[in-house]
Amino acid sequence: MVVAVADTGSFVRGAEFVHRSPSAVSMQIKALEDALEKPLFVRSTRNVAITTEGKTLLDYGRRMLAMREEAWASVVRPEMKGRVTIGVPDDYASSLLPRVLGKFAVAHPRVEIRVIGLPSSALAPLLKDNTLDLACMTKTKGIAGEFIRFEPMVWAGSPTRSVWQERPLPIAVFADGSTARAHAISALQRENIKYRMSYESPSLLGLISMVEAGLAIAPLAKCSVPGHLVQLAQNEGLPALSELEVILARSARSGRPPCDFLAEQILAELRG
Repeated sequence: MVVAVADTGSFVRGAEFVHRSPSAVSMQIKALEDALEKPLFVRSTRNVAITTEGKTLLDYGRRMLAMREEAWASVVRPEMKGRVTIGVPDDYASSLLPRVLGKFAVAHPRVEIRVIGLPSSALAPLLKDNTLDLACMTKTKGIAGEFIRFEPMVWAGSPTRSVWQERPLPIAVFADGSTARAHAISALQRENIKYRMSYESPSLLGLISMVEAGLAIAPLAKCSVPGHLVQLAQNEGLPALSELEVILARSARSGRPPCDFLAEQILAELRG
């Protein structure tokens, strides 16, 4: 529970990750804090921050989970080896996959994992020519894949500058071809909100930097919004955004045990 809440920065998202209700997770954390007589998290209306004591316990928790995965793999799949190349866009690479890939690497140390970070539209041709084995991506025309989840989209803004009140509205968006970009522009046009593109980039870091500077707001997958940014709602005068459909796509050459096992783990852990 501690690891899930610390990694997601939220009791709600942490509960989704371990397939429990937020109230059950909150109660278990509270019981642990009462037993230790020390707080593990500092709660606020927007974020959850881990305390020094929480970080100490978090380190032990990660080691225990890693040992469990390693022990399981040593008995169940001791001989698996090979290489898996997986593609993932920046927003999912920073939020959805680190835990899954980390656990897989510990459990299967003889499998080499190569990650290619590109927008979903750029991953599509790499699947077709077998450069990639797998891709965790936003559903893209012409690419079939297994459904993982619907990921909400939100407007991310600076906590210090209310630029979302400006008109034309300054926005920072991914490059042309991005589904997130298309959803945002469609929503703004539907509500007749005038906007200007302050920044365009294929990089999530670039968009976040613009938001941090208070120069624009950005339409992002909710899972990728850093905790220090503000997630804006409709009462700030912004339109609701359509969800993103996240899928796991496979190339024709991916029918190998390492690919199968990684695909299995991604689907199991992210479908929550």
